[in-house]
Amino acid sequence: MATSKPGEKKLHILQTLASMLENPKEEKITTASLAARIGVSEAALYRHFASKAQMFEGLIEFIEGSVFGLINQITTQQENGLIQAREIVTMLLSFSSRNPGMTKVMIGHALINEDERLQLRMNQFVDRIELAIKQSLRVAAVAGQINEAEIALRANLITSVVLGRWQRFVKTSFKHDPLENSAQQIAFLLS
Repeated sequence: MATSKPGEKKLHILQTLASMLENPKEEKITTASLAARIGVSEAALYRHFASKAQMFEGLIEFIEGSVFGLINQITTQQENGLIQAREIVTMLLSFSSRNPGMTKVMIGHALINEDERLQLRMNQFVDRIELAIKQSLRVAAVAGQINEAEIALRANLITSVVLGRWQRFVKTSFKHDPLENSAQQIAFLLS
C-alpha cells in the first residue's frame, strides 16, 4: 500500500468536495456523503479537518491564493491600467468557467447552511477584487486613459458584472459559461 505525502489526503478531500459542488442537483453535501464519495469513514475526514467549515475554509484559501496570485502576476507584468483591468476580469471569468464548484463557493451559494463567517470571508474576497480593479483603474487614470472621478463607479460596475456572470453560471446549472461574449462586454465597460 502506497503511503501518501503530507497534505495529499487533505488536497484529495478538498478536490472531492469541489467536484461534489459541481453537481447541478441541489443536494446538501454532508461529511457522510463526502466520506462515502472518497471511500473513507467520517472519522478519517476529521483527522484532516476539525469540521466541514474547515473544509470550506480550505477551498476558500485555495480560491484566494489562486485569484490574488494571478492578480499580482497581472499587475506586475502589465503596466497599462486598462489592460490590467481587462486581464483581471478575464481571469476571474476564466477561473469560474474552469472551476464551477468553486464558483458556488465564490458567490456564497455553497455556504448558505454553513458557518456565517465563511460567507463574510467571501464578501471580503469580493471587496478585495473590487479594490484590485480600482487600483488598475487608478493606473489608467494617471495615464490619462479614463477620468479619475469614474474609478469607483467603474470598479463597482465591473465587479457587479463579474458577480452577475458567476451567479448566472451557477443558477443555470453551469450552462451559461461566464466567458461567453465577455471580451466585447469587458471592452465596452472599459471604453
